[in-house]
Amino acid sequence: MTGPLGAFWAVFAREVRAASRSPTYALLGLAVTLVVFGVALAGDGPSAGYVPTVVDVLLIVEVLVPAVAFAVGYRAVADDAERGRLEVLATYPLPAPSYVGGVYAGRAVALLAVVLVPLAALGLHVATTAAPSTTVFATHRGVDSPLLFVRFLALTAALALVALALAVALSSVAGSRRRAILLALVGLLVVVVGADVAVFGAVTGDVGVGLDALLALSPSSAYRGLVFETVLYVAFTGRSAFVSVPAAVGSLCVWGVGSLAVATLAVRTGRR
Repeated sequence: MTGPLGAFWAVFAREVRAASRSPTYALLGLAVTLVVFGVALAGDGPSAGYVPTVVDVLLIVEVLVPAVAFAVGYRAVADDAERGRLEVLATYPLPAPSYVGGVYAGRAVALLAVVLVPLAALGLHVATTAAPSTTVFATHRGVDSPLLFVRFLALTAALALVALALAVALSSVAGSRRRAILLALVGLLVVVVGADVAVFGAVTGDVGVGLDALLALSPSSAYRGLVFETVLYVAFTGRSAFVSVPAAVGSLCVWGVGSLAVATLAVRTGRR
């Protein structure tokens, strides 16, 4: 290892090698493919265009992507801690940020492949099967386009990375595989439904904050709001302000960066 960057690369390469040798990721990718294609085809979205397809799969993606992210990341650091590897790695010139960054980046490569390849294949299926003149094109003056689906893919990637960062943080503080499973379940509930429940509680309690800002507080609702604002509402003239875009982007950044900071602090503290 030569410096923090070399240490990061060594951990990153270890994670990528492990992912490439594991059949688990291939099975996850197959499961995601079956789910998104099944939901989209059941709703006839691919035959109508990109926006109808996003409408069909948005809800299931909002739940499925965090679930896959937690499945990929919940043991990321807990395994090393339980097997004593963290103590061994502490004897090397391996800074905690390089270790956490390498683990996170390596798992992120595997996660993005599992999530984005099936969705990209779905977009290709739309491109090759959608009717040349659909109801959406006629009603909304042809605003449906591959660019909207690319935006959907980018936002989905952002949600996956944020959920993975939270999973790595919880894995870092768990200290064992059993506690990592429990914390992963709690974290997944927080991401998928818990924060939304808190938002609705705040709304009913009249905390004096606009609904568009409150909806940006949780990763899932921030992601949902950004999809509405930048993908779906483009096809519906006069519809907007579902969520504050700056607040939603800021929320995803805070959840992602904050989670990695917590993971780094937990690893550094655990070595002392």
